[in-house]
Amino acid sequence: MNKEPLLEVKNLKTHFHTERGRVTAVNGVSFSVNKGEIVGIVGESGCGKSVVSQSILRLLDHTDSVEYEGEVRFENQDLLSLSLSKLRAIRGDEISIIFQDPLSSLNPVYTIGNQIEEVLRLHQKKSKKEAHKKAIEILRSTGIPSPEIRVNEYPHELSGGMQQRAMIAMALSCEPKLLIADEPTTALDVTIQAQILELIVELNQKLGMGVLFITHDLGVVSEICTSVKVMYLGQIVEDTTKERLFGNPLHPYTQGLIKSIPQLEGNRHEKLHVIEGTVPSLSDIPQGCRFSTRCPFADEQCFNEEPLMEKVDTEHSVKCWHYAKINNIEAGGKRW
Repeated sequence: MNKEPLLEVKNLKTHFHTERGRVTAVNGVSFSVNKGEIVGIVGESGCGKSVVSQSILRLLDHTDSVEYEGEVRFENQDLLSLSLSKLRAIRGDEISIIFQDPLSSLNPVYTIGNQIEEVLRLHQKKSKKEAHKKAIEILRSTGIPSPEIRVNEYPHELSGGMQQRAMIAMALSCEPKLLIADEPTTALDVTIQAQILELIVELNQKLGMGVLFITHDLGVVSEICTSVKVMYLGQIVEDTTKERLFGNPLHPYTQGLIKSIPQLEGNRHEKLHVIEGTVPSLSDIPQGCRFSTRCPFADEQCFNEEPLMEKVDTEHSVKCWHYAKINNIEAGGKRW
């Protein structure tokens, strides 16, 4: 795998100006995606995963209520400082995104072919005939049956699985260097979900593109991701490899998420583990550690002082005051 950084997100903050004042949905998030790598971002609903993905491409710019801080560097360009015209040239061409609800993302008044062809004609300057032929080829590569027919159909005429495949076809039409997949399998049944995941991995390996995979499903993370960032209330609280995440999770929140995964074996009458409480509102963030109000190990320090991200070793970082004591290990010592 080529370890050259493709995307580098540095101390990203995304603020929204509301009637109740400014709220920060993403607060100091940093990570990178290398070429050919699949990076997972996981966490409960409301933790800021989707806002991160939309902030990378500045998809929230249509409102006057958003404000960004930090850097989002893609091939040494800061996307947050680019003009809208230069950013549009990158969107859909070098960086593509798949949303979790294809029916609301696809335009209902245009055929599937029209929507794929528009991307090809805009970014690759193909003729109408060339774009139509290419659209059929892309649909076929995603496993859609009879693509010659489906290319002329409207989104509502396709099943949920085929709508998602059409979205993937559109996202991959220009063979992007980076694919952002924002919970692309949430609304699909298990069989179709497995097929979509297999397709993303296959195209990742075939094209060598980087993938940022956003999900709340740790089972999906265990199947396809190489490294994982665990988010809670707008911040990354644990950052490590997939193997370390499931083999030796250090943050109490990560441990709770893993314990919440249903087990196929064991006592079927045993209650499923539940993390107490809910994710706090962005307008009511705890003063110290953001997870302190739900953490079974929280003490006075946790309620009053926000922990820094500590580097345990070269492959593992965690944002917790007491991770060493909780897990009976030696503290790393490097913080930022």
